[in-house]
Amino acid sequence: MIKFKTKQDIEQMREPGWITAMVFAHLKPYVQPGITTRELDRIAEKFIRKHGATPSFKGYMGYRHTLCTSVNNHVVHGIPGHLRLKEGDIISVDVGALKNGFHGDATRTFPVGKISEAARKLVRVTYKSMMLGIEQCQRGNRLGDVGHVIQNYAETNGFSVVREYIGHGVGRQLHEDPEVLHFGKPGRGITLEPGMVITIEPILNEGKRNCRTLKDGWSVVTEDGKWSAQFENTVAITENGPEVLTVAEDGSDIPDLVKDIF
Repeated sequence: MIKFKTKQDIEQMREPGWITAMVFAHLKPYVQPGITTRELDRIAEKFIRKHGATPSFKGYMGYRHTLCTSVNNHVVHGIPGHLRLKEGDIISVDVGALKNGFHGDATRTFPVGKISEAARKLVRVTYKSMMLGIEQCQRGNRLGDVGHVIQNYAETNGFSVVREYIGHGVGRQLHEDPEVLHFGKPGRGITLEPGMVITIEPILNEGKRNCRTLKDGWSVVTEDGKWSAQFENTVAITENGPEVLTVAEDGSDIPDLVKDIF
């Protein structure tokens, strides 16, 4: 059942959305060779709590951390730990913040130092696929319109779209209806209406879309070992079009290598 938000609800969601976005702006200088994913997690938690919010993921279904940190061939739900980032890696950082009774939820993929042209293309295409999906979040459009434009752009550029991990409604609960697929056919699916708040969060793989879960029960990796990237934003459907709630006004939350795309 879709939980529609009032204008007041959306107003309340702006603050946790802003905090979520600013986590990325705060983390960006730390995403360097030599840092561990656990250190990034501690920095993020401290920042969220300093702003009077609570990490959305910590304690969710038994998860113990603030971030999900997915490096290279890790698709989603990478657990922060002793892994040290090295030059040429890419890392997808997923984070949520709870404040005012509402959640923000977002993901960015960052380069670690200088990355290969192949990795650069993967990150850039993933970001643009998200943004194209957000553009389709107009009143009267269907969720199939969103999924179709993402899938078409990704596959045209030689990448596959992961299908097991999808977008969702977000509000007082971290995960709400509806499910938001990042593939599909135009004109199909639920009609978008003002008051809906959803995440657009495509995951693109260099190789095949197939994934597997590791023994820790959380970390998901590509079956073929090729790299994966993800971007995500929380988006409110309004009378005047989509409003991204998890973004910094100055763009400081966005990796520099994608800033010229939109």
